[in-house]
Amino acid sequence: MTDKRPLFLLNRRSLALRLALLFALLSTLILLGLGLFLRQAVEGHFLEQDARELRDTLRLVRRALSATPVADLDRIAPHIAPQLAAVPQQSLSLFDAENRVIFASASLPPRWLLQTEPTAVDDDFPPALSGERGAPAPAGHVEHAGHAANASSTSDQIRALYALARLQDGTLVKVAIVMSVAHHQSFIDDFMRSLVWALALAALANVLCATLAARRALSPLDAMATLARRVSGERLHERLATATLPVELQPLGRDLNAMLDRLEDAFARLSDFASDIAHELRTPLTALSTQTQVALLQTRSVDAYREVLYSSLEEYERLSAMIGDMLYLAQAENGLMLFSRESVDLARLLADLCEFYGILAEEKRVGLTVEGEAHVTGDAAMLRRALGNLISNAIRHTAPDGQIRIRLTTGANATSIAVKNPGDPIPPEQQTRIFERFYRADASRAREDGKSSGTGLGLAIARSIAAAHGGTLDVVSAGGENVFTLRLP
Repeated sequence: MTDKRPLFLLNRRSLALRLALLFALLSTLILLGLGLFLRQAVEGHFLEQDARELRDTLRLVRRALSATPVADLDRIAPHIAPQLAAVPQQSLSLFDAENRVIFASASLPPRWLLQTEPTAVDDDFPPALSGERGAPAPAGHVEHAGHAANASSTSDQIRALYALARLQDGTLVKVAIVMSVAHHQSFIDDFMRSLVWALALAALANVLCATLAARRALSPLDAMATLARRVSGERLHERLATATLPVELQPLGRDLNAMLDRLEDAFARLSDFASDIAHELRTPLTALSTQTQVALLQTRSVDAYREVLYSSLEEYERLSAMIGDMLYLAQAENGLMLFSRESVDLARLLADLCEFYGILAEEKRVGLTVEGEAHVTGDAAMLRRALGNLISNAIRHTAPDGQIRIRLTTGANATSIAVKNPGDPIPPEQQTRIFERFYRADASRAREDGKSSGTGLGLAIARSIAAAHGGTLDVVSAGGENVFTLRLP
C-alpha cells in the first residue's frame, strides 16, 4: 500500500527523504558558498572604494600643504577644512619630524598606524591599512598648542593611510588619514544576518520541494510495486510499459518484464507438465483397475490369475520407472544432483552401452557402431544414462536392417558425441519440442502393439544431464538421417 503519511512523518529510512535531505544539504552548501563569495566581493569593493577616497583626500592635503610655508602651518586648518568637510567620516592628523601633533581634526590615529613606516612623498598610491581604532597615539606624540587631540576609546573598524607630504619650503610632515568603516561593517553584518535567514528558509524550502520531486521521480517504482502485487498465477500476462519509464529505470523495467516472461513460461510448462503427468499416469492406472475388475468378475484358474499379476507387474514397473525418471529430471533441472568429477573414457562407455542394448538392437535387426575416442571430465553414471537414452531412442526409431553410427569428435573447446540413425525426418517445428517432457513426435503416442512407447522423458533427461555438465544437446534431421549431438566442454 502506498505511503500516504505527511512528508514530515516519512520514515528516516525513506529513499525520498534521503534524496531530499541530500539535495537540500548540497543546495544549502552551494548557497552558503555563494553568500561567502558575495561577502568577499562586497568587502573587496568597499576596500577599493575606501582606498580611492583616502588617496583622493591625501592628494588634496598634499596639494594644500605644498602651497603652505612653515610659518603658516599653524593656520593650515582653514585650507584643509573644505576637503575634510566633503568626507565627514574621515579624520586627519599632521605630525612634524619629531612626531609632534601639528593638526588633528578629531581623535588621534591609533598607535599601530603611527608605528608603521609612512610611504614616500612621491607615492601616489599608498596602500590602505585596515584594523581597529584601538589605543590612541603614543605619549611621544605631543599635542600642538591650540589643537586638542581627544583620545577616542572606541574600537571600531578603520582604514587609514600614513604618508609623507612636502611643505612649500620642502619640509616634510607626516600625514595620517583615518576613515571609519563602521557603516560598511554594519552593512555586511546585516547582509550576513539576512543571508543566514535566507539560507534557513531556502533549506526548508529545498527539503519540501526536493521531497515532492523525489517522491514524484520515484513514482515509477510505485508502479512496479503495484504490478508486483497484482501479478498472480492468473495474471502473469501483465507487463510494465518500459517506454514510459525514466531512462535510469528502463533496464530495471525490462529485467522485470523478462522475469515475468520466464515465470509465465515456467508456469505454462508446469501446467503442461501436470497435465501430462495426469495423462501418463491415468492410462496405466485405468488399465490396472479395469484388468483387476475383470479378474474379479468370475473365478479363474491359478494360471489366469498369474497372467493377470504378471500384466499388472509390468504396468507397476512402468509406473515406477516413470516416477523415478520424473524425480531424476526434477533434481537435474534444479541443480540438486550430486555428481562426481572424474575422467570418463567415452569410447569404453559407449562400447559397454552398445553391448547392453545389443539384444534390443538384434531384436529390431539394427546395427550399432562406435567410431573415435575421447575423454571428458564428468559423472560417468549420469553420462551413461544420457547416452543410453540417446541410443535407446535411436533404436526405437530406426527401421529394421538400419545402421546406428556413434561418432566421437574432440575439438578445441568441446567433445561431441553424435548419434546418427536413419529414420523418418523430424519436422522443424518438432525439433525443439522433442526435448520436452512427455512429448512424442508420433500423434498416436503408442507403439504398434498398442502399449505406450516409453515414458517420454528420455530426451528431456539427456538434455538436463548435458546442461548439468555445461554442455548442450541438439538434433539435426536431413537427408533421411537424424543426428542427435551431445557436446561436452
